[in-house]
This record gives sequence, structure tokens and C-alpha cells, in this order.
Amino acid sequence: MRRLKWYDYVTINLFWLGLNIRNTAVGNVFLPFLVDSFVRPEVKNSALGVMRTAGLIIAMLVQPAMGLLSDRSTSRFGRRRPFIVVGVLLDLVFLAAVGLSRSYTALLIAVLLQQFSANISHGAVQGLIPDLVPEDQRGRAAAVKSILELVAIILVGLTIARMVGAGQLGWAVVATGGTLLLITVLTVWWVKETPLKEAPSTPLAGPMKRVLGILAGIVVGAAAGIAGGAVVGGIVGLVVLLLRGRAAAMAVGVGIGGMVAMATAVVVGVWAGALATLGAHARRNSNFAWWVVNRLLFLAAVTSIQGFAPYFLMYAFGVTREAATAMSGTLISFVGVFMLATALPGGWLSDRIGPRRLVALGGIVAVVGTAILLSTIWVPRLPVMYLAGAVIGLGTGLFMTTNWAMGTSLVPPAEAGRYLGISNLAGAGAGMVGSGFGGPLADYLNRYRPGLGYFAIFACYGLLFALSTISLRAVRSQKPAG
Repeated sequence: MRRLKWYDYVTINLFWLGLNIRNTAVGNVFLPFLVDSFVRPEVKNSALGVMRTAGLIIAMLVQPAMGLLSDRSTSRFGRRRPFIVVGVLLDLVFLAAVGLSRSYTALLIAVLLQQFSANISHGAVQGLIPDLVPEDQRGRAAAVKSILELVAIILVGLTIARMVGAGQLGWAVVATGGTLLLITVLTVWWVKETPLKEAPSTPLAGPMKRVLGILAGIVVGAAAGIAGGAVVGGIVGLVVLLLRGRAAAMAVGVGIGGMVAMATAVVVGVWAGALATLGAHARRNSNFAWWVVNRLLFLAAVTSIQGFAPYFLMYAFGVTREAATAMSGTLISFVGVFMLATALPGGWLSDRIGPRRLVALGGIVAVVGTAILLSTIWVPRLPVMYLAGAVIGLGTGLFMTTNWAMGTSLVPPAEAGRYLGISNLAGAGAGMVGSGFGGPLADYLNRYRPGLGYFAIFACYGLLFALSTISLRAVRSQKPAG
């Protein structure tokens, strides 16, 4: 394996720029905009939550499967590049279908197909760093990958979102697809792979069972969350009923129940998934399981805030979906800049003082940002929203850099891919929990009082930020069990 030059870090990771432009544009711009045009206003949050949840289930199944298949590819064009090319070509077709959708059902089908195609390339590209980067250079390669992903968020906010806001959805889709195609061509041209001469003899059954174990764990966690939330919400609602009346009891009970459900679903889902996939190893390496809990609680919160931001802006300022999309794009870019501002020094500080304290600091900062955001629910002030976005961005950038560094220190070196792959899979589950619970909760409470639904789900996400920090107390060692 040859030593890398500075430009190699960029070429090997360039595809992540195109992939994250596509992901951010579809998930945070196109879907909220189109869902709002196809469904009644009172159910749009639920409709968006269903669509995001269904798409993430597809991602959880397809991405690891394609990663495993690319591991075994003996194509003369390389192990990863054929999957990247096929995935992108299909992705362009289904991306066009998303933009051309004229109903919620058509959009849902297009999104599911597009998630399938996008994860063909996503599953394969994850192998480029292990394949092509010497072990002692992988930290720098991973840092460049993170920078390119953050740059993608900023670019989408400054360009794609503004195009949609100006009524140019078609051109926004073309720009997204064209950028992805150009970056794919450059990746295929620049990245040189040595073809695999012989496929590995290890069976596929074991890894796929682990994937299904994660999915089953998340389902168990969601069921436990619903049950726990119903019990706690019912008890609180009964107390409020005696004091304030039926309507208040329903609102408070549902809100409290939603908070409990989200937190329980993430924690129980992670533990159930870890036990299903690692068995006795999960108990022996409980520090790893708690690190995943910490990571997923945070991710469930931050990804969900981004997803529902356009609808909140429509409510807060009474603007059209076009104007809300443009405003959301500006906020996304603003947040991305502050994420980038802390990501780089965070990695440097992590190497010197250890990641644990910085991970905790990231969670605390995100809680403060969410509290600022809550203050704008009924008295919307755009400068205060920008302040909230800046603070959440600072916390997120600090968290994302240092949390991953912490995780790599908690896994057995010989099984790092197996362990960290589980956390990546479960990351999709965090998005499922945040959107799947948050959407219906927002719609229900907004019918009781306008804005109350957004207050409730943002409060839930703030709670998840806080719980992510508290969960660090269970990570008692940064050394993996042997």
C-alpha cells in the first residue's frame, strides 16, 4: 500500500462531497417541500416522518449488503468503483422521479427506490479508506472526509435550497444530479484500485444476520418506547385531568409520553440490537454499547431538528413553503459553518486532552442551543434563530469529531470494522426514531394549540441531547475488552 500525498486525501474522499450534497438536498430540502405540497397541513409532519422512516429502513438493509458484496468483487475495474457507478446511474433516474412526483404515493415510491440506489454506492465507497489508505494515515483521511461532508451541507444551503425557494425545483434537482455525476466521473478517473484476484471465502450469512439483528433491536426499542411512553404519559395525563381538565390532560400526557417514547426507543433499541448482533461480546464490552447509546441519542436529535426546520419556519413566520425552504437553507449553511469551526480544533484538542470531556461539552452546548430555539416558538425572532443554529452547530461539530475518536478507542482492534459498522447501521435507526415519533407528536399537539407540537418535539430533542451527555457516565473505560 503506497504512501499518500496531500491530494490523495481529497481524491479518495471526493465522492463523499457528492453523496452528502445528494443526501442533504433530498432529505432536508426536496422532501419537506414536496410533502407539504401533497398532504393536508395538519398531517404534514407525520407524512414526512413516515417517508423518512421508510427510507431509512431501506438504507439499513441495502447499505451493508452492498458493502459486503463489494468486499467480494473481483471485477477488473476494481472492488468499489463498479458499485459506485451503477448506484449513481440508478440514483440519477430515481432522483429525477423524486422531482417529477405529482402525489404523495408517487413521491414515497420514488424515495424508496432512490434510497435503494443511493445506498449501492454508499455501501461500497466506505471501503475506499481501508483499501487505499495506510493505517497510520487514516486519521487524516477521515478528517478530510468529515470536512467534505460539512462543506456539502453549506453548499446545499447556499445554492440548492435557494433555488427551490425561488420556485426552481426542477433546476435544483438537475444541479444536484449534475454535481453528483461530475464528482462520480472524477472519482472513477482519479481513484485507482487494484482488482481483487480472489473473493474471500467467509460466508455472507453471519454479517447479514447482524444487520437483521440491528433492525430487530430497533423494532423492539420502538415498541418498548411506545409502551413506556403510553404508561408515563397516561399517569401524568390523569394528574393533569384532575387539575386542569381533559384537553390539557391529553396535551400534556401525549407530550410527556412522546419524550419518554423517544428516549426509551433509542436506549432499548441500541441494547437490543447490540445483544442480537454481538451476543456475549456486548456484555463484555458494555462501554461500547453505552458509547453507541450516547451517539444515537445525539444523532436522533440533531437530524430531526434539521428535517422539521422548514415546517417550523412556515409556522413561525407565516411564510410560503418556498420562502421557508430558502430560509431553512440559509440556516443549514449557517449551522454548517459553525460545525466546521469546531470540528477541526475539536479533533486537535481530542488528541491532547482526551475526547470524553469534549463529547460531553458538545452535548451541553447543543442543549443550550435547543433552549434558545425553544424561546422562539411563540415569539419568533430570526436573529435568535440564527443564534440557536450557531450554538447547536458548535455543539454538533465538536461532538461529531470527538465522539468518533472516542468510539475507535473502545473497540477491539481486530474487530473494529464489525463494531463500528454496527454503530453506523444503528445511526439510521436514530433518524427513524426521531422522525417516526416526532412527526405524529408535532401534528397532534399543533391541533390542540398552534406551535405546541414544535415546542414539544424540540423539547424532546433537547432532552435527547441531555441524555446523550448523561449516558457518558456509563462509559467507565476507554479501553476495549480483549
